[in-house]
Amino acid sequence: MGLEQLAELKKQLAEEKKSKQTAKPTQKKNPNPVDPVVLIIGKLQRLYPKAFPKNPTPKVPLKIGILEDLQARSEEIGISTEDLQLAIKTWCKSSRYWQACKEGADRLDLDGNPDGVVEATGAAHAKGMVRKQAKAKQSPTE
Repeated sequence: MGLEQLAELKKQLAEEKKSKQTAKPTQKKNPNPVDPVVLIIGKLQRLYPKAFPKNPTPKVPLKIGILEDLQARSEEIGISTEDLQLAIKTWCKSSRYWQACKEGADRLDLDGNPDGVVEATGAAHAKGMVRKQAKAKQSPTE
């Protein structure tokens, strides 16, 4: 291979490298990445707005077994069963959820239809969780 051919090859490689660099979009790192659970809950709110209302609407007590209902639809809605479990755990451990769990309140299925009621033991547990969370906020962290 002659020097002229090498020079031409070097020029072609430089042009290819330059075109690849300009073809790649510049991606900026997000300084505040979104928790994947938040994205899953957002999808549940779009799919089932009556069972998973958006803030500031109060949360509603969910029927016993709602996780199994969602897991049965896992492939259909495109969320893994593990992600659904994590999302429901996160959804149900908030003070907004516990405040909705008052004795006699209707529990709702995915379509927003009543499916059971909050019993006294469930309401007492929720009330205790609200108190526990409020106490934790008041005490200084070490």
